[in-house]
Amino acid sequence: MNTPLPQHELLQDTSFLKQLRPSDWLFALIVVAAAVWAQITIPHHMDGYETAILWSSAAAAIGLGWFFKPLRWFMLAGAAAAFLATVLYGGDIARASDQIDTVSGKAQGSFLLRYFLSSQSAIMWQCALTVLAFFTYTAGTLSAWWKQKRLPENTPAAPQRNLLLGIGSNLGWAAALAGFTGLLVRWHESYLLRPADGHIPVSTLYEVFVLFMVITGLMYLYYERKFAMQKLGAFVYLFMCALVGFILWYSIWRGAHQIQPLIPALQSWWMKIHVPANFIGYGAFCMAAMFGIAELLALRGSRFLPDAAQIEEAMYKAIAVGFLFFTIATILGALWAADAWGRYWSWDPKETWAFIVWLNYAVWLHMRLVAGWRGKILAWWAIIGLFITAFAFIGVNMFLSGLHSYGEL
Repeated sequence: MNTPLPQHELLQDTSFLKQLRPSDWLFALIVVAAAVWAQITIPHHMDGYETAILWSSAAAAIGLGWFFKPLRWFMLAGAAAAFLATVLYGGDIARASDQIDTVSGKAQGSFLLRYFLSSQSAIMWQCALTVLAFFTYTAGTLSAWWKQKRLPENTPAAPQRNLLLGIGSNLGWAAALAGFTGLLVRWHESYLLRPADGHIPVSTLYEVFVLFMVITGLMYLYYERKFAMQKLGAFVYLFMCALVGFILWYSIWRGAHQIQPLIPALQSWWMKIHVPANFIGYGAFCMAAMFGIAELLALRGSRFLPDAAQIEEAMYKAIAVGFLFFTIATILGALWAADAWGRYWSWDPKETWAFIVWLNYAVWLHMRLVAGWRGKILAWWAIIGLFITAFAFIGVNMFLSGLHSYGEL
């Protein structure tokens, strides 16, 4: 027989809005005001779909800010930095260049744009700060390991404040902020370069890799705070350094950072919602794989790491969130395919591998929730899932051809 909840607990469960503080409503008001300003003053044409996306994004920003309060200053700081960049540009893309005035001998561009706020400068800062975060997280984790190693064998690990790990978290936030700012500024730059061909910066492989880093970094920082697992930063940011390596190679040797007009297949409003949902899924899956590596080490008795069961719980939550968003992205992709090619599904290599990724994590969740699997097998499964996801994301573009071949490297 189920015992009914006390009246005060029912009220607590059903009065979320009453729990909001004035600061919560102030944040919501700022976001709404920014959306109204964008609706009225931005000269670029917005059709009905883009208007709907604008206000949906504002609602999502408010919800995320209420759910995870550090995101408030993150979103507001990124928007403020991007707005400052648009002011500094003043309608002239050359303001971010090192061009020298032939009369005065001084640089004509803005110092802030050249070295901090132009999209490429901000993204390079993202890369540099990501690498610094990895080394700081690693140093903090190794120092914790050394301290624990010097204790007697049966002494339980005691929580200790670790300055290096705290600095690593701050560097992680700074890296995500730089990438977020870079994407917003790149959006403006695309219109400055080609007013008729401007586009939201989630349309090319280079842009989605930057977005991938931002999303993965923010998701890790949330799980780090939720589960108090700063020591896992070294694992996640090792993976992030691999992304940095790709971005540097892709921009320096392939010139992918240059803003080019989009091909017709990518000039769709479906792109603006399909890609972010997809990369929330990718980011969660890749982060879960790094949690899997940490869990394997914890299971071998590494006392300086969090408890293996705690790591697995974080891994499970990450995969669950990733699976939800990847499912949404797959449905949106099918709708986009129907709009572009007249059919929802054609077993194109990209679609086939997206289904393989979806099926892999669907079975993973089934085995954990229904079959009750735990421990090493799920950790190894999550690690192998990283390679499946990576092939679906990059390998298909490199080795297979199909309707999605516009994303070739």
